Amino acid sequence: MADSEATGVAPLSLTVAETATRLLAGGLTLAAIAWSADLFREVGIVILLEQFLAPMLGTALALVFLNFPRRRKTERTGVPWYDWIAAIAGFSTGIYSSIVFPDLQDRLSDIPLDALIIAIIFVVLSLEGLRRTTGYALLIIVCLFIGYSQIGHLVEGDMQTLEVKWNFYTTYIALDSSGLLGLPMVVATTIVIAFVFFGQLLSRSGGAMVFNEVSLALMGRYRGGSAKIAITASSLFGSISGVAVSNIVATGIITIPMMKKSGYSNRMAASVEAVASTGGQLMPPVMGAVAFLMADFLEVPYSSIIVAALVPALLYYVALFIQADLEAAKGGIDRVPEEEIPDLWDVIRKGWVFFLPFAALIFALFNLNWRAEAAAMLASAVTLAIGFSLGYKGQRLTLGTVGEALTATGRSVLDIMMIVAGAGFIIGTLQATGLGFAFTVLIVEMAGQNLFVLLLIAGVLSIILGMGMPTVSVYILLALLVAPSLVEVGVEPIAAHMFILYLGMMSLITPPVAVAAFFAASIAKAPPMATGWTCMRFGWTAYVVPFLFVFSPSLLLQGDAIDLIVDVGSAIAGVWLLSASLIGYFARPMEWWGRLLFFLAGGLLFVPANLAPWAAWTDLIGAGAGAVLVFWDFAATRALKRAT
Repeated sequence: MADSEATGVAPLSLTVAETATRLLAGGLTLAAIAWSADLFREVGIVILLEQFLAPMLGTALALVFLNFPRRRKTERTGVPWYDWIAAIAGFSTGIYSSIVFPDLQDRLSDIPLDALIIAIIFVVLSLEGLRRTTGYALLIIVCLFIGYSQIGHLVEGDMQTLEVKWNFYTTYIALDSSGLLGLPMVVATTIVIAFVFFGQLLSRSGGAMVFNEVSLALMGRYRGGSAKIAITASSLFGSISGVAVSNIVATGIITIPMMKKSGYSNRMAASVEAVASTGGQLMPPVMGAVAFLMADFLEVPYSSIIVAALVPALLYYVALFIQADLEAAKGGIDRVPEEEIPDLWDVIRKGWVFFLPFAALIFALFNLNWRAEAAAMLASAVTLAIGFSLGYKGQRLTLGTVGEALTATGRSVLDIMMIVAGAGFIIGTLQATGLGFAFTVLIVEMAGQNLFVLLLIAGVLSIILGMGMPTVSVYILLALLVAPSLVEVGVEPIAAHMFILYLGMMSLITPPVAVAAFFAASIAKAPPMATGWTCMRFGWTAYVVPFLFVFSPSLLLQGDAIDLIVDVGSAIAGVWLLSASLIGYFARPMEWWGRLLFFLAGGLLFVPANLAPWAAWTDLIGAGAGAVLVFWDFAATRALKRAT
């Protein structure tokens, strides 16, 4: 039922709403670009960070109420009067806050009436905006934190908090830099918008087509080529988008039918796409928005996060490639038909220029040490130059398509803006009440100071808390609640944050609330729950590897080079053997005992060498056993072929 029909309220014209949306969404993107490129200062406008964030939030709130109906997942045929009031209230409050903020900041400790009114409007509209854009999961969590802030001081024991009056609490979480206008909002309004705009320009100028055709040319000639194309393309796009579901929409509508046509079952095709798209958020150099948030949380250079993410991402996709290949061998799935495969050198000859924006991005981040948003602006500028002058296969940028990119960027970040608003409430609550420290103590005591038990508890919490939520909100929540407990017992901070990122991200493909798996299943017309279980098998490394890099920092490229070579090599070999065991196929189909032997050999290779003095022997035993099993399987296969 349409929103207007559901409410019985006569809506104002959608044309007016669409015009307002275009202006506000384009303005939101342009303001973010101007701030990221430091254009405000260049023209002599010097303002506080909060004076920039407040109108950005107000604009986002206005856009949410103009574009998202009260009843979720209904068609909007008009904008009811109350949504117009909410939109105007949000926008005007953001503008007013920006104008008076310097004076307001001096009076904030006295909780003046105008500050309280601003705070109430921001809080109420942000909570409703969060519900409309993402649903109830994160909203319920945020409301629990808000509610606990008012009763936590009455709770006995470790979870007791400071007493905070409601009026002080409301103004604090809405207007303080530790709350709504804090770090997550900074990342969303600068880095996220900058990279989304870069992605929009790349797509509209033909760059997306180049990467699709490169993936097809590289992987199409191998057995199971359709699945390998999906993995390659989804890893590239997922890194830029940072949103698994969006990536499934962008690539899955092409790759899932291709996999089904080549012989993969509906369930298998959906699972490969879901796992590949989810893992794109682990893939350097962009990693969605999470890498930038992590860099800010840890106060380390962005390049440090990218370097640490390289090996875990490699293991994730190596396992996915191996399983797709073995499934193809087991099921007799052949390559993509020759007539559908473009010539690689022809694609590169015509489209090589679209690799230049990524080269510029990496150069700016690693060699020039630019801020992430400034590097994204450089990549966007290179894409603009390429798109206007060349394009790919008839797709060239025009002033009209650039305008569409500005508007589309502003629209597409609204859910992220509401998510980080919710995260701001959680951060503000933890800071104002001391709840964060209490939660850390509680988790550590539950584990009894045992690191492995603590990791198990943290892993389960990461998956549970992440269910039904986008990766950015999952990471922020876990970085505040779970990561401090790991650091408290001696885990390296970067390993702790990578741990929660991996396990939290896997909530997207872990039943019973496997959002990415269910979405891919709907495209493939596969059973949703069965697809979720298959996704868990394909993405198994993301459940295991986080435990490894806590005990083996070399997997995060930390420490001695020799340890790095040994640990990475044994991990890749272990991935190969374990994947073969899970599929039940190596050079030929396996009996149950063969699968068991491969599993044991792979498991021994996965034991971190520095876990204990005896652990170094497990790699040697596993490597030796694995070599014997591989030789034996190939020899038996050759003997069988000669006999037949």
